[in-house]
Amino acid sequence: MSNLTRFLGGSPGAVLVKLIFLSLLVGAFMAFLDTNPLRLIEGLFDWISSILDLSLETVKEVGLWIVYGAVIVVPLWLLSRVFSQN
Repeated sequence: MSNLTRFLGGSPGAVLVKLIFLSLLVGAFMAFLDTNPLRLIEGLFDWISSILDLSLETVKEVGLWIVYGAVIVVPLWLLSRVFSQN
């Protein structure tokens, strides 16, 4: 068995026929769904972007909660430290 045949997983002609057949099936399925590879890639990037935006919005919101709480907690803590020094 040659290195090329071992690498391809069969004879080059048989592998080519399998790849053409699978490409035809996948292409027909994508045409049925009215999509193309570029739309799939754009959709993937949009999905990743929305996940990151959601994550960044969550981090921003939690950060605001910390700041809002600190506006109340830190002065009260300072007052308690000052008055407990007696």
